[in-house]
Amino acid sequence: MRAFRIPLVAATLLAITAPAFAAVSTFDDIPLPGADTFLFPAASVSLTSGGATFNHDYADFGFPGCCWSGWTVSNVVDTTTPGYENQYAAIAGGGVDGSANYAVAYFGAPRVVLQAPSIVAGAWFTNTTYAALSMRDGDGFAKKFGGASGTDPDFLSLDIEGRDAAGALTGTVTFDLADFRGSVDTIVDDWTWVDLSSLGPVAALTFSLRSSDMGPFGINTPAYFAMDNLKVVPEPGTWALMLAGLAGVGVAAARRRHDATAR
Repeated sequence: MRAFRIPLVAATLLAITAPAFAAVSTFDDIPLPGADTFLFPAASVSLTSGGATFNHDYADFGFPGCCWSGWTVSNVVDTTTPGYENQYAAIAGGGVDGSANYAVAYFGAPRVVLQAPSIVAGAWFTNTTYAALSMRDGDGFAKKFGGASGTDPDFLSLDIEGRDAAGALTGTVTFDLADFRGSVDTIVDDWTWVDLSSLGPVAALTFSLRSSDMGPFGINTPAYFAMDNLKVVPEPGTWALMLAGLAGVGVAAARRRHDATAR
């Protein structure tokens, strides 16, 4: 009697390591009007990339462009124009690894919802041009970081929180978009990888900004940041189920082929 084997395709799939199943939100799967443009739905909508969903919230306050919060998608490359009218540009001048699209988050409550509880390996973050130049030079609303003496211990910190399916906090990772509290003053001006795996399995991520430059209505520093290539991998239990399913498919196919040959 012939021994049966798991077909090569199934065996190959079984050999794939867990990270190969990762879903990456590149934002290149969200169409934009053209080059050097951005997405601005004048409505509250959900944006989806790489299997994750991003909130875009909108309230019409009666004049053009106002007001949005949450997330939008951009491929604007302007790294030199200061001010609010250049709010959709990343200071890195484009997406990660030369890609076009990236996400921009503003104020409110930026949130990412995953298809199922998963481990978020991490994402790439940087400043927007508006925020970076405001911190470097100051503007009519926000101070120049470091102050007139250059010694003010200023900072802009991004807190990234993991949330389980019930909304409970699983952990927080903090990334400093600017830090003038040490021996070297830094304003992030390129994409920087931030490891988020310590948050554990999460159903969602929430984001908030803290700044040393505070006013009566909150932070004075432009409350923006940019993100690209959010990488999500299934929980180990999910990987095991996927591999077990593939093995079952392979064994069943092999048995059918064996039975057909034996007739």
